[in-house]
Amino acid sequence: MKKLVILGGGYGGLTVAKELLEGDIPADTVMIMVDRMPYQGLKTEYYALAAGTVSEQDVRVHFPVDPRLILKYGEVTAVDPEQKVIRFANDEPLSYDWLVIALGCVDKYHNIPGAEEFSNSIQSLSATRKTYQASNDAAPYGQITIVGGGLSGVEMAAELRESRQDLNIRILDRGASVLSPFPERLQRYVREWMLEHDIELRSHVSLSRLESGLLYNQQEIIQTDITIWTAGIQPSPIVQNLNLPKDNQGRLTINEYHQLPDYNEIYIVGDCAALPFSPSGQAAEAQGKQVAEVLQAVWKNETPRLGKIKLKGVLGSLGKKAGFGLMGKRTVMLGMVPRALKSGVLWMSKRHLG
Repeated sequence: MKKLVILGGGYGGLTVAKELLEGDIPADTVMIMVDRMPYQGLKTEYYALAAGTVSEQDVRVHFPVDPRLILKYGEVTAVDPEQKVIRFANDEPLSYDWLVIALGCVDKYHNIPGAEEFSNSIQSLSATRKTYQASNDAAPYGQITIVGGGLSGVEMAAELRESRQDLNIRILDRGASVLSPFPERLQRYVREWMLEHDIELRSHVSLSRLESGLLYNQQEIIQTDITIWTAGIQPSPIVQNLNLPKDNQGRLTINEYHQLPDYNEIYIVGDCAALPFSPSGQAAEAQGKQVAEVLQAVWKNETPRLGKIKLKGVLGSLGKKAGFGLMGKRTVMLGMVPRALKSGVLWMSKRHLG
């Protein structure tokens, strides 16, 4: 039997599997999906779990049950493209004929001393559990500092405010404003919402070091009780350790079929792939659909015909009653409508509807 192995059961990897299950898989081919956990974690919703406004069950999605899909659980330690094997921490190596690497991302600490040791993360379910424990164990009127004013930082701050009215919450950002890549009208709306809800916003902060309870903005010392890190991501360490061409963000360079140029049997999906747009669950799913198309074409000895990936936009939440959205490059949505749309997208995702 030939083996298609999918590393990672997140937005990208799971999409590849679902799309192939809806089509035809060759009779001589088995599909194996490898993940640490026996369910998908909805990573875009981890901020709500960390804040304590949803339960862990709300951010879990069960993997499909299908005799054509073998689920394997374990901790991947390395991929060897030359030997065509995957190595595990506590298991025998697994060989493959085709491989999809969809291992997602981890925090990027920008070589700031103490950043990893003295901050909390929402990049994995395990780390988010710890962040939930820390933020909800904070004493009344304690200080929570969120480093990074991007989408994750903004949603984290807003959800935490909904969970804990008593806490002092601040966002530190290196730029001039939270959500700086977005249109000014959207930035202004979010800034005003934050100020209205007593969330402190500090811009042009460049941290040089973190210690327990202390953040160093060059010569200034900022005191904090809990620090949550949302200031950047980088591909999985498995990808970082591959000595292959990458972009300036450490993502693997791919060809027009999402394959490694030197190893066409390996496909890179999601946060690990050098794509012309920012990493997101939506981008990973769109790419996952195309990888499934390519694999089906390869199995039929046909030339794949792929269209250009077009993302629909970005949706963000400010608690449970307000939100913001950017459709295309210019259409801004503010208030309850984008929040309702985001809830609808989450409802569909939980039911494997995309």
